[in-house]
Parts: sequence; structure tokens; C-alpha cells
Amino acid sequence: MTRFVVRASAVAVFTILATGAFAQSEDKKVVYMPAEKVSAAFAKGGQMIETGAYKLFAGRRDRDGQAEVHARDTDVIYVLDGTATIVTGGQVTNGQTTAPGEIRGEAIASGDERPLVKGDIVIVPNGVPHLFKNVKAPFLYYVVKVTSPGGTP
Repeated sequence: MTRFVVRASAVAVFTILATGAFAQSEDKKVVYMPAEKVSAAFAKGGQMIETGAYKLFAGRRDRDGQAEVHARDTDVIYVLDGTATIVTGGQVTNGQTTAPGEIRGEAIASGDERPLVKGDIVIVPNGVPHLFKNVKAPFLYYVVKVTSPGGTP
């Protein structure tokens, strides 16, 4: 499994996004979101944009999360503020399918733990279990979910 965490500048993040998720987009429409809408999205957290090739989320955690596995989505995560620990790999404990190609569970057994701080990037390939724990609120991060092409998950 390929997983990595690096410290990077905003320029590096947008380079990754521009050459990855946006380059694969079937929809060539330019998307603009003014700062006020971006700030409002991070105030509560949640999805900002969705296309067939990618989804953009304003990630906000005020507490620890559940284990997740995405069959088709690779998560490109850029930490904006706060701290947490990400656990990747291993096995999901008490996992259940919550939507097609999506599994959620209580925890991860035998995963790799890494501390996250402002400026970190994490890329979690599709199929790799992951969760956030030891969250110091607010923990804010951008997530671009790059959807692999093809049929059902």
C-alpha cells in the first residue's frame, strides 16, 4: 500500500490537485467559490463540490472519527489548522457498508499512526482504511476525493 505524509506549501498542494483530480474531470467547466462560501463551509464542515471525477470537502473535526474505507475514492488531504493523528492501513473493526463502496467502522486494528499538523499532506489511496483520532478541535483540512474511473466499486 502506498501512503505518505509530507509537509508542503500551498503551491505544492494545488500542483498535486491540478495535475490529478482536476485534470481527470469530465466536466471542463471552471468552478469558482468565493472566500465567504469557503469560510462558511469550514465553519460546519461538509461537501463543497462534486463531479464524476472528484469531490471537494471542507473537512472539520471537533472530535475523533470513525474508520473509513472508500472503494473508488483516493483522499488527498491538506491540513489547514489544528492537530490530530491519522491511522491508516490495518483492518476496520466492526465495519459495515454504509453506501455503495463505502465502509465505516469503530476503529482500526494494526494500522500505522502519524501525527498531523498544519501544512501536512496525506494521500490515502482507495481501499486503504483510515481514521482521525486524538483530534484537537477545531481540526480543519481540505479533502479532494479523486474517484477512480470505471464501473461499480
